[in-house]
Amino acid sequence: MKRFLSLFVLVVGLVSTSTSQSLTNNSKTVVKSATLVKLALPIKDGSLRFAVIGDTGSGSVGQRDVANMMLSYRQAFPFDFVLMMGDNMYGSETPKDFEKKFSDVYKPLLDAKVKFYAALGNHDLPLQTNYERFNMNGKEYYRFKKGNVAFYALNSTYMDKKQIKWMEDELASDTSEWKICFFHHPPYSSAKKHGSDKQLREIVEPIFVKYGVNVVLTGHDHVYERIKPQKGIYYFVSGAGGQLRSGDVKKDSPLTDKAFDRDMHFMLFEVVGDQLYFQAISRTGETIDAGVFANQRRKK
Repeated sequence: MKRFLSLFVLVVGLVSTSTSQSLTNNSKTVVKSATLVKLALPIKDGSLRFAVIGDTGSGSVGQRDVANMMLSYRQAFPFDFVLMMGDNMYGSETPKDFEKKFSDVYKPLLDAKVKFYAALGNHDLPLQTNYERFNMNGKEYYRFKKGNVAFYALNSTYMDKKQIKWMEDELASDTSEWKICFFHHPPYSSAKKHGSDKQLREIVEPIFVKYGVNVVLTGHDHVYERIKPQKGIYYFVSGAGGQLRSGDVKKDSPLTDKAFDRDMHFMLFEVVGDQLYFQAISRTGETIDAGVFANQRRKK
C-alpha cells in the first residue's frame, strides 16, 4: 500500500538565513542559518505538485517562518498551488487583517503566481469566499481539476443537504484518476483538543467510499497526523501552519501511522501517474514524514 522514501532523499540546496522571534519567548533567534533543504519527492516531468497548509490565519512569527520555509522548498520543488485547510483568519477580518494574516505573509509566493485555494474553517466568515486570492469564486464549496486530479473543497462547518447532494452528484460523474477532498474538521484525528469529528464522518465517509475518494486532507487540530488508511482512504491532518498545539496528539493512538506536535509544519505533494508522494516539513525545515501511496482504485 505504501513505502517510505528512506533512500530517496535529495539534498537540494540551502535555505537563506532568517531571523525571527522564538515561538516560546520574545527574544530574537535565528531559526536556521544554512539549513539543508532535503527533498523526499521525485520531481518527475509532467507531475502535479502542490502544497498544503492549515489553520494559518494568525499573522504570527511562526506562520511567517513556515511561509519562508515553503518558499525555500519551492526553489527545489516548484509547486504551482497551495490548498488551505480552513481557519484562514483568526479574529477580525478587516482588509488590514487579510494583509497581515495572508497576503503579506505569502507575498513572495503570490508574486510568483502561486495560487491558493481555500476551504472555510469554523473561525472563518463566509465573506472570505469573495476574497480573490482564496480562489473560491463566491462559493463555500467547489471543485477544480488539475491534470488527472480532481479537488473538492468542502465546508465542513455547515454540511447541509444542499452541499451533500452537490458533492454526491459531482463525485458520481467524476472520472478523474485521483479524487482529493480538503476541508477543515477531521473525520479521524488523535488530537486531544478536538479529535475525530464522528458526526461529520457518519455523513461524508459513506459518500467518499461509494464514489472512490482517494485522499482526505483536513486541519482544525493544530498538529500533523497521518492516519492509518480507513476503509481504503488516506487521511491527513495538517493544522499547524500558523498555530501549534504542542503535545496534543494522544500517545499510542490506534489511528496514527505518524504524528508530529512539536512545531508548525506544511506539506508537499506530487502526483505521478498512479502514485501520490508526500512530504511533511517542519517550520525549521525538518522532514517529519514522507512516503508514497498507490492509487487504491486503479489497483482493483
